Amino acid sequence: MGPLAILGGGAALLGGGLAVFSGLTARRIEAAVPKDGEVIEAEGHRLHIAQAGDGPPILLIHGLAGQMRNFHRDMVDDLVRDYRVIRVDRPGSGYSPRGADASARLPAQAEAMAALIRTLGLKTPLVVGHSLGGALALTLALDHPELVGGLALIAPLSQAQDIADVPPVFHPLIIRSPALRRAVAWTLATPAGMVRAHKALTEIFAPEPVPADFGTAGGGLLAMRPGGFHASSSDLVALEGDLGPMAARLGSLDLPVAILYGRDDNLLDYRLHGETSAGQIKSGRIELVDGGHMLPFTQPVRSARFVRDAAERLWPK
Repeated sequence: MGPLAILGGGAALLGGGLAVFSGLTARRIEAAVPKDGEVIEAEGHRLHIAQAGDGPPILLIHGLAGQMRNFHRDMVDDLVRDYRVIRVDRPGSGYSPRGADASARLPAQAEAMAALIRTLGLKTPLVVGHSLGGALALTLALDHPELVGGLALIAPLSQAQDIADVPPVFHPLIIRSPALRRAVAWTLATPAGMVRAHKALTEIFAPEPVPADFGTAGGGLLAMRPGGFHASSSDLVALEGDLGPMAARLGSLDLPVAILYGRDDNLLDYRLHGETSAGQIKSGRIELVDGGHMLPFTQPVRSARFVRDAAERLWPK
């Protein structure tokens, strides 16, 4: 056997070993962070949702590399007292599978959210979007205005941003080749994610401290599974070409839009993604608080009050 064959065999063994390790780690993560709800069929989309409460509907959509537990339990429990609260894992994230041929682009994800609203029979819900979930909520309202009553956006991604300018914590996700993305997801992503988890979370939460229970209570561990990495990389790369056209249409929105931003957000500039967008939207308004990017988890009481204010404007008592 020649040296190239030996090297190739060694690489295959290493890759196979990493895949086995990643698969076993994914199962341990899922045991620590199980489903909170059920996976339902919504017009061909399989979506993991959890819902509770009675009253007007509020739909919560999480951000990049997240899942429904990114909305702190205290925030959800507060809203459930007066509203029907539906949390959803975006397609490909958490426990919502994404088909092998399904697009990760914002309009495709917005169609999945529209299908969910129709399937659950939600009458013009208030849609709450955090971070990338904010871009998705905006796209949903722009593409399906008849289905959305209002938007409450927390630290939303809402303006065009070159993929090369994303925060450094997300640079490992920039893999444009689908084949390479899948290979990395099933070999290097999980062990590398475990090594850099603390540093990455510190950057995401800064300047606020990383909550000790975010991995389980916040669902953070799920992003380290091979499927989580693959979906997050697909989501990020798919944003190219979608954000500019979306931002150009913000002036056409004809519904109330409230925005909450932390002045010290370490990932997105509140002036660009908050103040600029609020100024473009006819019924847009913005509130600023001291804090970082992960307000739905670090400041659940304040975030719940923000959503309540938006809901009370939409449905006056």
